[in-house]
Amino acid sequence: MRIRTATLETNCEVSGPRDAPALLLSHALGTSLNLWDPQMAALESRFRVVRYDIRGHGESAVPPAPYTLAELAADAVALLDRLEIGRVSFAGVSLGGMIGQELALRHPGRLERLVLCDTSARIPPEGVQAVRERIALARSGGMAALVEATLARWFTPRFLAAEGPGVALIRQLVLRTPVEGFIGCAEAICGLNLLDALPAVRVPTLVVVGEEDPGTPVAAAQAIHAAIPGSRLEVIPSASHLANVEQAARFNRLLVDFLTAAP
Repeated sequence: MRIRTATLETNCEVSGPRDAPALLLSHALGTSLNLWDPQMAALESRFRVVRYDIRGHGESAVPPAPYTLAELAADAVALLDRLEIGRVSFAGVSLGGMIGQELALRHPGRLERLVLCDTSARIPPEGVQAVRERIALARSGGMAALVEATLARWFTPRFLAAEGPGVALIRQLVLRTPVEGFIGCAEAICGLNLLDALPAVRVPTLVVVGEEDPGTPVAAAQAIHAAIPGSRLEVIPSASHLANVEQAARFNRLLVDFLTAAP
């Protein structure tokens, strides 16, 4: 459903028991709420799951680029307000994990628990350059110019060669992403610099990373883990950037166990 908030018209799906603990899911750059399809069967019986299309993605509105991470976090809070949900647990992949960090720093009272998946807290100069090259490709050739290189970064060669339904899903999501929305959120990533602020986070946090993730590698996850007091780090073998797709069963167990563990 599309919900008009103070900041955006946002597409979202709400499922699971109304009286269950709320869980907000945020996806990666160039995908949509369907990135979480492999998790839904494991989550819907336990949580009131809210998954949404980030600004410029999926069926949400596409304002002119650029965007900022602060705006993306404000969009999430506005959506929760409109749904009359006070506190949630939050899980985000890649860009979604960056939004989660912003929420934990700017809106800590809205979060029960935080799961940061295959993400980073700071982008180095060479990372900014790589993102700007992708922005230029998107401007000149559309999302089709990015899709194969994106899949090669996001999945291990073994998983990609098998051409299973997970690969087909992500290929479709990348191709359907509006170019302007991709550019807007890519510009937000270029401004990522949260690592020094993370010691202020007091939300119980799980950091998850695919062992073979080249874009937000294990070292980036270790840096987040070291910065957030009391956080937990899990490295998933035989997975690259989209560990939630490539190793869904392992990922789902980690996610559910963390979100349902006693405080």
